[in-house]
Amino acid sequence: MAKGKVLIVDDEESILKSLSGVLEDEGYQTITVSNGIEALKISGREFPDVTFLDIWMADMDGLEVLRRLKAQDPDGVIIMISGHGTIASAVKAVKSGAFDFIEKPLNMNEILLSLEKAMEHRNFLLENHRLREIVRKKDRETQPYLFPAMEAAKTEAHIPPPKKAAEHSSPPIGSWSFPQGRGARQRTLKQSMILYGTGLHSGLKTGLMLLPLPSHSGVLFGNIYDEQTVPGKLMYVEGTDHATSLRKGRITAKTIEHFMAVLHAYGINNLLVKMNEEIPIMDGSALDFCKIIEEAGIEEQDEVSGELVIDRQYTVGEIDPDKKYISIEPSDYFGVRYLLNSPPPIGRQEYTFIMRDEGAFKEEIAPARTFGFIKDIKLLAKMGLVEGGRLHNVILLDEGRVMNTTLRFPDEFVRHKILDIIGDFYLFNQPVKGWITANMTGHSDNIALLREIQKDFG
Repeated sequence: MAKGKVLIVDDEESILKSLSGVLEDEGYQTITVSNGIEALKISGREFPDVTFLDIWMADMDGLEVLRRLKAQDPDGVIIMISGHGTIASAVKAVKSGAFDFIEKPLNMNEILLSLEKAMEHRNFLLENHRLREIVRKKDRETQPYLFPAMEAAKTEAHIPPPKKAAEHSSPPIGSWSFPQGRGARQRTLKQSMILYGTGLHSGLKTGLMLLPLPSHSGVLFGNIYDEQTVPGKLMYVEGTDHATSLRKGRITAKTIEHFMAVLHAYGINNLLVKMNEEIPIMDGSALDFCKIIEEAGIEEQDEVSGELVIDRQYTVGEIDPDKKYISIEPSDYFGVRYLLNSPPPIGRQEYTFIMRDEGAFKEEIAPARTFGFIKDIKLLAKMGLVEGGRLHNVILLDEGRVMNTTLRFPDEFVRHKILDIIGDFYLFNQPVKGWITANMTGHSDNIALLREIQKDFG
């Protein structure tokens, strides 16, 4: 079975033959034409997945062909090729809807890489369109689930009975506008969105397709090619080594913590997240996830969101400044105080964050990036992890200094640890009202504390 159908449009016979031969050897079905008019006819009949289109042709300008092809099939993915391209023509092509712009003479490795990305993009677009059609046809009130497999994830919002909060030592708060809490509305996105990136631990090119869901659906993770999902809940946590990962059956969702932190901060209760097993690392922070949520827009739903109110202290480890521990105690809001003590250049860092609103999260916590010592990263690489770690998405530390970037904050490291906690603490799929104090802890400790809390709240 062919990997996909590719239309090649070029007035050079040698290009048609060589490009077609290489792509067919790679398992693609190809169709070749030498002019724009024929390309429009073939495309309207065959609807190729990807089109390679020369920008200079005698009968019709390639940019005009591009515009007409996009009008025929808005989901068509078109890669422009040219031997006389300029920056201006490349920009114009991309603004007109081209997926990529490649200059001649053609480098076949570059061609194949661009085609692979284009096919991923095409699949995302088609799946997005299919799911939108399903959503439009279904009554959101009487049939709130897209797939039968999601029925098992249907739960009523858990609203614990009011409990008197004990005294706590968390600092006072000023204005309060956190989007969730008792009486707040559930939230989803106004529209579907797509984001591309690379998995930190898998190294695979991946992406996110975000689709709105009805009230009480929760956060669900799934593969773009599969209708099965795994809920973003504590009971499905499979691993906590260097990241938080979920599994249900054959569906996995790895490195979810940064994305979950953004859903926590923006109060998103209901969302379907489709991906290729791992959330992309992006630049190592949560900023890109904030941007895509804001671009999509947030829709408040009719149903009320619950909240989990901490009424006593829970602790994992021994509360001692020289030992690793994490605890949570009653509070009128959600906040985290983290203490970090590591070799230089980190040293001793402490930061306190209060979840006042999504703006505070985006400004103080979301920009903080993943970090690691080169000696540790080499070990992880031998274990098959951090395959996607690059100079631009991990802060690399060695010989007492930062090796590859400029810090966004002097205390960026401790802020990133708080980012991880905020993400892990959304595995209840509802906001937690409690004050967290953590000393030198990681994902395993976060999950252990959540499980202690779950014993009382069910």
